[in-house]
Amino acid sequence: MEVSTKIERISAADVARIRQDFPLLAQKMNGKPIVFLDSAASSQKPNKVIDAVSDYYRKLHANVHRGVYQLSQDATAAFEVGREKARAFINAASSSEVIFVRGATEGINLVASSFGRKFLRQGDEVVVTAMEHHSNIVPWQLICEEKGAFLRVAPINDAGELIMSEFEKLLNDKTRIVAATYVSNALGTVNPVAEIVALAHARGIPVLVDGAQAAPHMKMDVQQLDIDFLAFSGHKMFGPTGIGVLYGKEKWLNAMPPYHGGGEMIKSVTFEKTTYAELPHKFEAGTPDISGVIGLAAAIDYIQEIGQDAIAQYENELLAYATSRLKEVEGIRFIGTARYKASVVSFIVEGTHPYDVGAILDKLGIAVRTGHHCTQPLMDRFGIPGTVRASLAFYNTHDDIDRLVEGVKKAVSMLR
Repeated sequence: MEVSTKIERISAADVARIRQDFPLLAQKMNGKPIVFLDSAASSQKPNKVIDAVSDYYRKLHANVHRGVYQLSQDATAAFEVGREKARAFINAASSSEVIFVRGATEGINLVASSFGRKFLRQGDEVVVTAMEHHSNIVPWQLICEEKGAFLRVAPINDAGELIMSEFEKLLNDKTRIVAATYVSNALGTVNPVAEIVALAHARGIPVLVDGAQAAPHMKMDVQQLDIDFLAFSGHKMFGPTGIGVLYGKEKWLNAMPPYHGGGEMIKSVTFEKTTYAELPHKFEAGTPDISGVIGLAAAIDYIQEIGQDAIAQYENELLAYATSRLKEVEGIRFIGTARYKASVVSFIVEGTHPYDVGAILDKLGIAVRTGHHCTQPLMDRFGIPGTVRASLAFYNTHDDIDRLVEGVKKAVSMLR
């Protein structure tokens, strides 16, 4: 039974009903009922999203923005409804500030390339944090190498929290942009985005926020936070793979050159000169992922039907329970103990390798992520090769956590 009304507080009975919306959770893995604890990599999909994508291909498929026939008009309308839902989800001022991309990675690459080509010069600086995903490091390295600019890294403490005094010291007259994650995918740390933005804006520096890990777990109000750019992915927030959103303030997007060239993003083309379409189409060359946008809209509906406040509260309770129970494991070391966290528990256990623990958990039907989580510089900061990461969503239960803990205990007894 799909959730149809917003829940004030998610109960065990609510979770049982919610789980029925996610068909994969009823499956077995290696002969055991699956415990899916890898939502930070990619979340599972509810029937509402699966049906929306299927219905589009069965009943509505046509290219958008181009056809005068009814089917194309209807597909275009559904596509633009998706844009409006994405706008409302982050409270952007205008739908023209919402650009559809393949995911947060492409959104960040778009800004790094386009903003960098326009505004970066030799000797300029870009500030990131020590906890960034590779997708918020490598694009900036590429454009810095091209332009002769420098990447500066704001350090973190042993709890995995950004050291704000050190971050502020890095901001200077050469800083052209700050790029920081909202929630660390490897640590679960929730960064003080409002403070980061305020400090940067005091010097006239724009801020890009990687919202990929925040979107499934908390509200993101770009106007309230005054964010200049925000990127997030559909597949981490119960939507399809291959679709994401880049938000940018109009003043920046209008000033930036196109990222891709081709159809849809043009106003007129001659062999001598091309003029570009207005926002957001200026950055949406070619046929878009129409079904992905429709599926993303369904995912947004689903999240909002449950209620973002209820989701955050339940997941915080689940995180506290998981942390408490995992403390029973002898020799465990948590990586990421920030005061403010989202639903990620990363750990290592003395005398074991994360991969070996994960492989044994797999045989027990428990899906976790092991390795460096696309944050190799962060792992180097903690002096480890990687962690076991259990990432939670509102479809997880206390029983899932109990099975994880017993599984880790069994893995440790086998490996030592």
